[in-house]
Amino acid sequence: MIRVFKRLNSFGLLSLGYILLLLFLSLTATFWAPDNSVHANRMQLSIHSKPPGFSVWVYRPNTPLKQEQSHWFFGLQNPAEEIPLEAYRWQDSNLQILPFGTETWQTVFTDASSDPENQKKVAQQLLQKRKYPLGTDKYGRDLWSRLLFGSRVSIAIGFIAVIISLGLGILIGGIAGFFGGILDRILVNMMNIVWSIPTLLLVLAISLALGKGIFQVFIAVGLTMWVDVARLVRGQVLSVKELTFIEAAQTLGFSKARIFFFHILPLLTGPLLVVSASNFASAILIESGLSFLGIGAQPPIPTWGGMVKDHFRYLVLGQPHLALLPGLAIMSLVLAFMLLGNSLRDSFDSRSALPNT
Repeated sequence: MIRVFKRLNSFGLLSLGYILLLLFLSLTATFWAPDNSVHANRMQLSIHSKPPGFSVWVYRPNTPLKQEQSHWFFGLQNPAEEIPLEAYRWQDSNLQILPFGTETWQTVFTDASSDPENQKKVAQQLLQKRKYPLGTDKYGRDLWSRLLFGSRVSIAIGFIAVIISLGLGILIGGIAGFFGGILDRILVNMMNIVWSIPTLLLVLAISLALGKGIFQVFIAVGLTMWVDVARLVRGQVLSVKELTFIEAAQTLGFSKARIFFFHILPLLTGPLLVVSASNFASAILIESGLSFLGIGAQPPIPTWGGMVKDHFRYLVLGQPHLALLPGLAIMSLVLAFMLLGNSLRDSFDSRSALPNT
C-alpha cells in the first residue's frame, strides 16, 4: 500500500495533501474558527452580509465563565452574549458603547475609575476585536467558521457512504461472482433494477422514508452507491476465481469463505480504492444537492450545499462570495477526490508502473 502511494503523480499527491489538510481542519475546527460556538451559529443580525476582512469591536457583558461550557470538538455551549459596536468611549469613569446599526450611546459600566490604566484593563475584559476573514452571512454569522464546520458533514457523509457501499457491494458482488448460477442471475437483475433508477430520485425516496436528519441522509446516500462496487467486485471475482492458485486452494480443501476473503479479496484492493475515491466525490455532490433542496442536514447544522441555498440570490445582490465560496469548497473537494482516484488508477496499472524505455 505504501508503494502505491509512492507511485502517485504530482496531482495525486497534491490532492491527497489537500484532503488530509481539510480533514485536519474539520476535526479541529473549534481551534481555528473565530466563532467556536456549537455549529458556528452565533447570529449577529446587525452585521449581516459584511465583506471579507470585516472587523468590529464587540462588547461582552460580564457573564460568569461557568455558563460557557466548552467542548474541544463540538464547540462552546451557552456562549456569552456579544454586542457588535460602532464605537465605544470613556466619559469620566463611565464606559459608553454605540451598538452597531444604532445612533444612541449607552452607558454600560460605571465602576471604573478615571485612571487610564484601570480603564484599559476594564476595556480588555469587556471588549474584544472580532475579525471575519471571509465576512458574514445573511444572519451575521462568521462565514469562515461555517465553512470549517460544514466540511465535517461533507467528509463524514463521504466516509459513511463509502463504508456502506463497500460493505454491501463486496458482499453482493462477491456472492454473485463466486457462486454464479441462478443466484448470480437474481443478484445481477437486482443490480440492474437499482442501476436504472436515477440516483437523486432514489436518495430522495430513501430520505423521505427514513425522515429528515443528518444520519438518515448518510444512510440514504450509502444505500444508493453500492451497485458500482458490486458490479466491479462481481466482474473481478469472475476473472480471478478461474486462476490456477484459486483452483489449487479449492483442491486443498480450503473453505469458500477463506478463499474469498484471504485469496481473492486482497487482489481487489486497487480497483476498490479507485471506485471508493469516485464514490466519495459522488456522495459529496449528492449531499450538497440534498442540502440545497432542503432535505439534507437541517439547520443549524452548517453544510456547504445549505450555504449555497441560503445565499444564491446574493449572486446578483452585490455579495456573490456568500454563494461562490461554499460552491468552490464543494468543487475543490470533489476535484481532489477525482484526481486522487485517477492517480490511484494509474498507480495500480501495471503498464504505468513500468520504467520508461
